Amino acid sequence: MRDSIPPAERLIITLRYLATGQSLTSLHYAFQIGKSTASVIVRETCITIWQVLHAVVMGQPNKEEWLKIADTFQKTCNFPNCVGAIDGKHIRVLKPMRSGSQFFNYKKYFSFVLFAVCDANYSFRYVDVGSYGSSSDSAVFGHSEFGQLLSSNALDLPGNTTLPGTSYPSMPFVFVGDEAFGLGEHLMRPYSSRNLSITRRVFNYRLTRARRVVECAFGILANKWRVLHSPINLKLETAISVVKAACALHNFVRERDGFNFDDSLSHSMERQNRRGVRGTTHAAAIRDHFAAYFMSPQGELPWQMQAI
Repeated sequence: MRDSIPPAERLIITLRYLATGQSLTSLHYAFQIGKSTASVIVRETCITIWQVLHAVVMGQPNKEEWLKIADTFQKTCNFPNCVGAIDGKHIRVLKPMRSGSQFFNYKKYFSFVLFAVCDANYSFRYVDVGSYGSSSDSAVFGHSEFGQLLSSNALDLPGNTTLPGTSYPSMPFVFVGDEAFGLGEHLMRPYSSRNLSITRRVFNYRLTRARRVVECAFGILANKWRVLHSPINLKLETAISVVKAACALHNFVRERDGFNFDDSLSHSMERQNRRGVRGTTHAAAIRDHFAAYFMSPQGELPWQMQAI
C-alpha cells in the first residue's frame, strides 16, 4: 500500500484550496493525488480547523470583553455603547441537489447565507453558516443561536451606562445593523430614508460608520480566502465546512498579524434592496436618544454635517 498523506501536507492542500480557489483538478495535478482524495482531504481538514480553532478565536465574550469591544468601536467608529456590527453575506454555490428554489436568492443565483457578528477590529465574534439563500437577513438572524441569545438577554452584556460626557439617561449596549433587521433594545438600525430630519440623517451616518466594519470584514475574508470569489463546487455540507474554516482562519490571521488595518483599502459595500421591520416604542426611544446625543456638543463630530 502507498504511504498515507501526512497531516502537514493535508493542511497545505487545504490552505492552497482556500487561499487560491483552485479546483480539485488543479490540486490533483499540483500534489499528485486523486480528485476524490483531494475532496476528502479538504472536507476533513476544514472540519478539523473549525473544531480546533472555533473556541480559541471565536469564543463568546464576557462582560469585560464586551466593554473592550465597545471601547474600540468608540475610538475607531465614534459610536458609543456599540458591541458589534451584524450582517449577512451570500456565499455562491452550485445548485444543491433536490433543493428546489430554497437556495435561489434575490440576486438570481444559488447561495447559502453567512451571517456574522463583527467587532471593530474586523474579527468575527459569531457566525451562522448554511441558511437558505432565499431567506432574508432578518429571518436568518431570528433563527440563529445568536439571535435567540440576544432576544433572551443571555449574551452576558454589560449593564446600562451613560454615554460619554453625559449623566442621563442610562443607555444599553447595542449591536448595529442595516434596514433588514428589526429595531430592538439591543439592536439599532437606520431611520427610514423618507423625509429625514438633520438629526436623523446624522444618526444614519454615524450608524453606517459603525456598521460598515462587518462589510469590510467580509471583503477581507473573501480577498484572503479566494475560494469565496467564485461558486463553490462542492457538496453543500462540505461547502459549509469550507466557509466555517475560512472564518476561523480569518480570525486566527487577524490575531497573529495584528489589527492595524486601513479600512479604506477594503470596502465591500454590498448594496441590497431590503424591506425594513418596525421596532418597539422603547427601542425607538433609545434610538432617538442616540440621535440626540450625536447632535449634542458631547457627541458630535466636526465633519458630520459636511458628510451628510
